[in-house]
Amino acid sequence: MAISNRKAGERREPIAEPLKRSVAGCLRAIAKRSEIEVVYASDRPALTGDKARLPEPPRKLTPEDVAILRGNADSMALRLGCHDVAVHRRLAPENAGARAVFDAVEQARVEAIGSRRMAGVASNLTAMLEDRYHRGGKYEDITDRADAPMEDAVALMVRERLTGEAPPKAARKIVELWRSHIEEKAGPSLDGLIGNLENQRSFARSVRELLSSLDMADETPLDPEDDDNEDENEGQDDEQTPSEGEAEEQSQGDKSEMETSEEASDELQDGATEAADAPSGELPDESENAESEEASEAKRPPNNRPVEPRGPEYKVFNPRFDEMIDAEDLCDAEELARLRTYLDKQLAHLQGVVGRLANRLQRRLLAQQNRAWEFDLEEGQLDPARLVRVMTDPFQPLSFKREKDTNFRDTVVTLLLDNSGSMRGRPITVAATCADILARTLERCGVKVEILGFTTRAWKGGQSREAWLAAGKPNAPGRLNDLRHIVYKSADAPWRRARKNLGLMMREGLLKENIDGEALDWAHKRLLARPEQRKILMVISDGAPVDDSTLSVNPGNYLERHLRWMIEDIETRSPVELLAIGIGHDVTRYYRRAVTIIDAEELGGAMTEKLAELFEEDAGGGAVPRRKAAGGRR
Repeated sequence: MAISNRKAGERREPIAEPLKRSVAGCLRAIAKRSEIEVVYASDRPALTGDKARLPEPPRKLTPEDVAILRGNADSMALRLGCHDVAVHRRLAPENAGARAVFDAVEQARVEAIGSRRMAGVASNLTAMLEDRYHRGGKYEDITDRADAPMEDAVALMVRERLTGEAPPKAARKIVELWRSHIEEKAGPSLDGLIGNLENQRSFARSVRELLSSLDMADETPLDPEDDDNEDENEGQDDEQTPSEGEAEEQSQGDKSEMETSEEASDELQDGATEAADAPSGELPDESENAESEEASEAKRPPNNRPVEPRGPEYKVFNPRFDEMIDAEDLCDAEELARLRTYLDKQLAHLQGVVGRLANRLQRRLLAQQNRAWEFDLEEGQLDPARLVRVMTDPFQPLSFKREKDTNFRDTVVTLLLDNSGSMRGRPITVAATCADILARTLERCGVKVEILGFTTRAWKGGQSREAWLAAGKPNAPGRLNDLRHIVYKSADAPWRRARKNLGLMMREGLLKENIDGEALDWAHKRLLARPEQRKILMVISDGAPVDDSTLSVNPGNYLERHLRWMIEDIETRSPVELLAIGIGHDVTRYYRRAVTIIDAEELGGAMTEKLAELFEEDAGGGAVPRRKAAGGRR
């Protein structure tokens, strides 16, 4: 009989729990952020604000699994400890392609800092990258440069320069396909990055030079005031340097924190790889003044540049193949019913949660619509409740009453859902369920709801691209794909009739590419044609506009620039109130009124809270105190 120190009736601790505690402790120690919340889930790893989501360890752990888990944690910790969000945002290019390279190279920089200082971290990051590229897209078999992400190739070559580490085996094809092109155009620029590793601002400027060498220079020049701001910041840092006693206390605190982390590491299995071989105090604390990246409502910084005209800047090569179609016309009634049943089964547990949130929204809206009366007036409607006073005292005057006007205006809400391929799976399922429940709730409150979706009819261009090829490939053709705009529920259609239509989002092959600017324009024009006094447009998306066919023959920021123009036009010139919710994507850099959520599960809470805030602002004649969104972070 085995001897155990466990008390009778006490549950056995899962085998992965000591590992989870150790990894979380190391993450906080390296990042020097004790308040970081670390959670484990089956979703992809993500870092947003003070919340880090790591992959759930498998039940049967191997040394490789441990290294991959710790590699993800080390990557996030180094991002928190060595990255200044404010500097990054100020120096980042606006061109979508250049921005992708800029972001990837910055991540390579922070990981290189940890790899050069801690051998265990270097080993963990290598395992993490190998796993990421092996699972991410079968890059070992690609032969065409068009299938190899350029931002990954540049980032891996930067990592190679900074650490001497060769690209992971699963990603070598990516680098091989791009190496000659990048080395020929930007070899000296790559070499120049090494000397600026510890200085994020100087490194970012060098990356901008690298982008210029690759003909990806952004149209927006660097702000000449950055140098002055840098000098001022350095002066402030000198003034805020702690005294020797304070520094000694801080050093002792770091040492104590690291000792705790090392004790936790002893609980690992023999195959576990150490993630922290040096005190966390060695890492530069560049994030003290950084802006929070947590999921929150944020005002977009004012854009002082003139709004670009849309006319000659954005065009459509051939709109003849676009379609605006009702959901029931895309498949037969029997298939719609089957898809709706599938949707209900997928998120049966979520319906209860979102339903409770929707009921709370309903109570708040109905409270604004309650009838109220003014009493004891000299004219109006006779008040029978006060006739008894006249009967007892004939000299008492008659009492009249009048109903007060309510501030609740006739309202219509449009929910515009991104139907792109990246929404496939849980995000689109949650979005469909939330839209369904909110439409039902708002309808009960007398608010009309329209549910729209946007995607394309085909991947990589469809008939529009074929027409362009037949025309001899003219330069700058503009948008080069066939739009598909779907009406799931019109504003005048009752919810019970449109309920089945939302199941269409579960149909295999529906979700393709997303051209957000034209979809926003379409939904906005539909709202303007409505007779209601108040019009609200809510956009739900998980990324920037992407269409490979269009972007391959136009500037890299072609679709994004058009989206920004449309948002600016609506926010500054239209009576429509525009707000957006980003699922794992920072939409606050596009929209003034926006909220970003980490997980699709938080969508219901974010939607109900934002709508409630809008209605309360209207009822109160101004802004209301912000409340914490259910499931989200503020």
